[in-house]
Amino acid sequence: MKIILIGHSIIDHYKDTDEKKSSPGGIFYSTIGINSVKKTTDRVYLLTGWNRNSFHLFENLYSKVDLNRTNELINMPEVYLTVSDKSEREEIYKNLAENLSVDNVKDWNQFDGVFINMITGSDISLEQLKYIRKRFKGKIYFDVHTLSRGIDNKMKREFRPIPSIEEWLGCIDILQCNESELKTIVQYQNEVNSADKILSSGPNILIVTKSDRGAQVYFRAKEEVKNLIVNAIKVNSVNKIGCGDIFGAVFFYTYISTNDILVSLNAANKAGAIAASRNDLIILPEIELND
Repeated sequence: MKIILIGHSIIDHYKDTDEKKSSPGGIFYSTIGINSVKKTTDRVYLLTGWNRNSFHLFENLYSKVDLNRTNELINMPEVYLTVSDKSEREEIYKNLAENLSVDNVKDWNQFDGVFINMITGSDISLEQLKYIRKRFKGKIYFDVHTLSRGIDNKMKREFRPIPSIEEWLGCIDILQCNESELKTIVQYQNEVNSADKILSSGPNILIVTKSDRGAQVYFRAKEEVKNLIVNAIKVNSVNKIGCGDIFGAVFFYTYISTNDILVSLNAANKAGAIAASRNDLIILPEIELND
C-alpha cells in the first residue's frame, strides 16, 4: 500500500505550567502515527517543507519515509503553544510558510490514500485541493486543524468560520475536527445536525475528537446519520501535543486497510492514548489493528 501525507512540518515551542521545550511538530506527528501501524511492505510518501538548519530535528523519523516530493524552505514555520486543561491551546506563529507545491506529484492515482493535515492552515490552498481531487480517485482524509483559525497582525490564531467551507467539503471523503473546530465548519448548536450537514456536503465520514472524553464518528447508512462513540482510554497523561494527529493517521491507515469504521476507531483511540502517555514520540509501539 502507498500513502502520501501532506502538511507542513513545524517547530513547536511548547509551554505549560511546568515546562518549556522546543520540538519537531506538525505533519511529523501524523508520520509517527502511520509508521506505528504500517506493514513493512507499505510505502509512505511525505509532501512537506524542510529546512537545512533544522532538518536534524526531523531526520530520525523522516529517514524512514520517501522525501522526494518535499519542498525546501528558507525558514521553517514555528509555533508558540500555550496549553491549558481548561481551554483550547493558544497558538502564535512565526515564519508562516506558503502553500506546499503539489506539482511534485505526477500521478496521484499511484497512491491508495491521500492524507492531508492542515497544520498551519496554509499547507495547501482550496484550488490545490480541487486539483488533487480531480486527479485522484481514492479516499482523501482531511484534518481541519488550523484551517479553522484566522490570523491577526500579531500572528495569533483565533477560531473563525472557515471561508468557502462548502467547496473544501466537496473534495473530502473523511473529515476530522475537534469540537471547537466543528463550530468553524457549521454553526449549529446540535452536533448531530452539524454532522448531517457535513455528510450532505461531500464527506462520507466525520470524526469529532473530544480530548479526554474520547471521539465520535458519524456516517450515513441508508440515508440515516449513524454514529459510533469510543471513550478515551484512561492513561497517565503526560503529553497534550500531537495526539489528535496520530489518532487521525492511524484511523485513516486502518480504514483503507480494513474498510471497518469500528476497527479503525478503536485502533486510533489506542494510538491516541499511547501518545498521551509518552513524552518521547519519535517511535510508538506497533499497534495491532484488531486489538
